[in-house]
Amino acid sequence: MDESPNDHTQARDEMVAALTARRPLGDRVAAAMRAVPRHLFLPEIEPQAAYLDQPVVIKRDAGGRPISSSSQPAIMAVMLDQLDVRPGHRVLEIEAGTGYNAALLAHLAGPGGHVVTVDLDADLAERAGRRLAEAGHGDVEVVCADGVEGHAAGAPYDRIIVTAGAWDLAPAWAAQLGPGGRLVVPLDLRGVQASVALERADGRWVSTSVEPCGFMRMRGPSGGPEPTRVLRQEQELMLTLPEPREVGDALGALDGVASEADIGLAGPLSPALLGTDVTFWLALHEPRWCMLSGRERLARLVGHQGRSGYGGTVGVADAGAVAILALAPEPAAEASTGEGAAGEGSARKAEGASGTGAGGAPSGASAPGLVSSVARGFGPGGARLAADLAAHVRAWDAAGRPAASALRVEARPIGEGGDADPEGAPHGASGGAGRDGGWVVLEKRHTRLLLRFT
Repeated sequence: MDESPNDHTQARDEMVAALTARRPLGDRVAAAMRAVPRHLFLPEIEPQAAYLDQPVVIKRDAGGRPISSSSQPAIMAVMLDQLDVRPGHRVLEIEAGTGYNAALLAHLAGPGGHVVTVDLDADLAERAGRRLAEAGHGDVEVVCADGVEGHAAGAPYDRIIVTAGAWDLAPAWAAQLGPGGRLVVPLDLRGVQASVALERADGRWVSTSVEPCGFMRMRGPSGGPEPTRVLRQEQELMLTLPEPREVGDALGALDGVASEADIGLAGPLSPALLGTDVTFWLALHEPRWCMLSGRERLARLVGHQGRSGYGGTVGVADAGAVAILALAPEPAAEASTGEGAAGEGSARKAEGASGTGAGGAPSGASAPGLVSSVARGFGPGGARLAADLAAHVRAWDAAGRPAASALRVEARPIGEGGDADPEGAPHGASGGAGRDGGWVVLEKRHTRLLLRFT
């Protein structure tokens, strides 16, 4: 593609420099992001704004809910590193969006490769095809179809990438991936999402890397059960349950007096660890876990407020009571230890569009330094829930504070010889916790997921 004074090369260079300052990128992925002009795929915003590390919503449903976006560049880069596209590869992308990610894939696959991108919506597929042609990537094949079915006509593929949140692994993806191929998918793990890179081994999927993320869910049954959201409009509070269940008036309990349970860790933590790693631990080990989000009212409850005035935390809700994780800054720990930098961008999501975080606990703390934490319980039984929540954080600490990226994921097809679980993993129920403990088992429609921290 010809260079011109308006191609915004400097803006692309600055975007990549900012991304690599927070997290190293592979050389080929960094080169692709420097080469492909994102602003050509986002004509609805100013060109300079296209190079900010933020998602951009491009389509909403009739109720105003976002249903498609250009993902945050940081998580796009992470997933491209996970995918490891080589020159000459055949690549299938599920969810075309703007077409920008397909252009990056085409750059990585080179002239000897081929990229197919699929989108459910005809208008988005048409838009992506038009923008790809204008950006010099008219060789990308754009197909309007349901991505759950893949695109058999172009199979087999060396790489498949899904850029919307999936609740399960579609059988078509396995069928259309060639020998030695790799699948990268934002996978729902009981209300948190992880971008999981998977390869086939002995009739099952085995993860090669796991990174926390947050994408809009796929539409239809492939998106999985709709999370339950309980609102208190007047206080701008929302309680989110990853699966439908009855919790009574848990939000109403927040009007009462709090019971506090000291978590009692040997040392303070960073908001990044609490906001991602503890959230993953809780999601996988506590069936009553929940997320609480809101504005000023929530800030008073958890001790911090997000940069935008909106924040969140995680907790446990049951039978009209709720316990939440709250933060308190350590006076002697003003300086950053570098630990907080790991979560920069991780606790940020825009309208559920994208991001690299779990969307969990206490997000948007005013500084990336160290904090102490406390579990606050409200309502009848709140003290017990607070004690349970504190015990989970202590268990995570005792296990060596495993990161979300330390998850190992195996996926076995249900009903196709995939019932044998590894190393004595429990069948059909949650297993033990910890770095050296058992597996956590999640039953999906097509696959049984087995997870443990390593």
